[in-house]
Amino acid sequence: MVTSLVKYVGELRTEATHLQSGTVINTDAPKDNHGKGEAFSPTDLVATALASCMISIMGIVAMKEGFTNVDGSSAEVVKIMYPDPRRIGEVHVKITFPKKDFTDKEKKMYEHAAHTCPVAKSLHPDIKQIIEFIW
Repeated sequence: MVTSLVKYVGELRTEATHLQSGTVINTDAPKDNHGKGEAFSPTDLVATALASCMISIMGIVAMKEGFTNVDGSSAEVVKIMYPDPRRIGEVHVKITFPKKDFTDKEKKMYEHAAHTCPVAKSLHPDIKQIIEFIW
């Protein structure tokens, strides 16, 4: 089954449509690579997908285990590009949790879930994943 359709719309921009939902994401090349930086770049989406996956998987753990939910959690993402060849070199993710009484067991399981989410496991091992948890 096709997941998405991506159309090049000119000027280093694309329009990606998620076929199941109809959601559209626009991308633009970053300023440091000939673009205008007016939307997520493709590499921004990769870095952002890591944080989104981590928080989603923690939500699944909360639901399955009956743990304190992670509703209201947020993540700050920093993507660092490396040259020659141009690629994502590092992704820094700082996940901040709402002030709740998370147990040590919950914290440990949430952190493990984040580090082993599908996107984290799909990224090339040369990409440094620096993850910080703020409880």
